Amino acid sequence: MKWLVIVSLIIVFTILHATPSIALKTHVFAMGYPIAAITTGIIEDDFHNKVDKEKFAKINAKAYTLTKPPIEKATQGELRNYLVRKIGIWYFAEYLGEG
Repeated sequence: MKWLVIVSLIIVFTILHATPSIALKTHVFAMGYPIAAITTGIIEDDFHNKVDKEKFAKINAKAYTLTKPPIEKATQGELRNYLVRKIGIWYFAEYLGEG
C-alpha cells in the first residue's frame, strides 16, 4: 500500500511537470490563481528569450508570457512573465517579473 501511494505521487508529479505549459499552469495554480491557470494562454516571451539568450541557455530555461495573466492582490500588477527551466525530465516554472 505504501508503495502504491509513493508511485502515485511520483506519477502525479511527473504529469504536472511534463511540459513547459503544464508546469507553468501548475505553478500559477499553486500561487493561488486557479482560474487564471485554467483560462490563460501561454506564448513564448521573445523579448526575454533574445535579451537573456546566453543566460537562459546555461540554465536550460525559456521565458513565457501568459495571455490572460492573474492580477496580484497586493499590488494589482499583472503576473505575466515566467521562466521555465528543464531539470532532468521535469519542467519547473517561476515568476520572472516585468523587467
